[in-house]
Amino acid sequence: MKTYTAVVEHDKETGLYVGYIPGFPGAHSQGEGLDELNRNLKEVIEMLTEEGEPVLETEFMGTQTVVLD
Repeated sequence: MKTYTAVVEHDKETGLYVGYIPGFPGAHSQGEGLDELNRNLKEVIEMLTEEGEPVLETEFMGTQTVVLD
């Protein structure tokens, strides 16, 4: 079993959830809910890995709060 971390955002204009796997070219999708987004991301990843595991260009490290004075 392989695990990937997705960055997920909610687009207020369209109402869709948008997600992507950092450093994994082409691994992005959207869905009307989080469950649909997860299913769509799984499908995209399965297609992209049919010919082998990718070499990820970056690695998700976390989030950071930036405060402006």
